[in-house]
This record gives sequence, structure tokens and C-alpha cells, in this order.
Amino acid sequence: MKYLLDTSALLAHFRDEAGAGRVQELFDEAGSDIFVVSVTMTEFSRRLSVLGATAAEIERCLGDYRMLFRAVVSIDEVVALRAFAISESCLPRIPLVDSLIAAAAAITSATLVHRDSHFNRVPGRELVQEQL
Repeated sequence: MKYLLDTSALLAHFRDEAGAGRVQELFDEAGSDIFVVSVTMTEFSRRLSVLGATAAEIERCLGDYRMLFRAVVSIDEVVALRAFAISESCLPRIPLVDSLIAAAAAITSATLVHRDSHFNRVPGRELVQEQL
């Protein structure tokens, strides 16, 4: 099974907040492929910085997580255009970064795992979601 973690899911796991256990189950699940989007790496790093982590600690943490991911999905033209289509289907529109993350999940045929209420506005026809 394919899963794409939103930044909110990754932070929940890192901070051992609600939903952390489910994210750990996904990491432990035999045969699961875990993806993140390149912008998630930026959002996650920024949040760790706000929480007081040093640049070296952030780099080490990202390296540890990176070993658990099947791939980091890049934002390319296909993802960008799908993000636009998804944002147009949401009323009100979701934030740009969230539309990019949703598009990457849709394009990779992965279940989007998140704790972000913005994704509740994405129609079910656009992607499969699991809210933590």
C-alpha cells in the first residue's frame, strides 16, 4: 500500500502527538511505501527550527526520516497542474502547499495521511485520505 505523509502527520510522529501511533504502524507495515513531498521537507524543517532545533539537529532528523521514505516526490509540471485542478475543486480553496501535497498523493496513487482540516475540503473523487 502507498501512503503519502502530510507535514502534519510527520510532525505528529516526531512529537509523539495524536496520530503518532498510526504513522508508526505505517512505517512498520510490511510492503508499505511511504512518500513525502519535497515541500514537506521544508515545512517540517521550519517547524523544527521554530521548536528550537539547530540546523545540525534538523539535518540529522531529516536524514533519519529520509531512510523511512520510499521517495520524496518533487514538484514538477504534472504535480503543479494537478494541484491547480484540486484547488479549483475546493471551496474555499485550500492553501497552495496543501494543494501540492494533495496533488502528489493523487498522482502517486497514495493515500494522503494527515491531521490537517484543510484537506477535508478536497472532494473524495480527487484522492484517498486518512485523517489521523
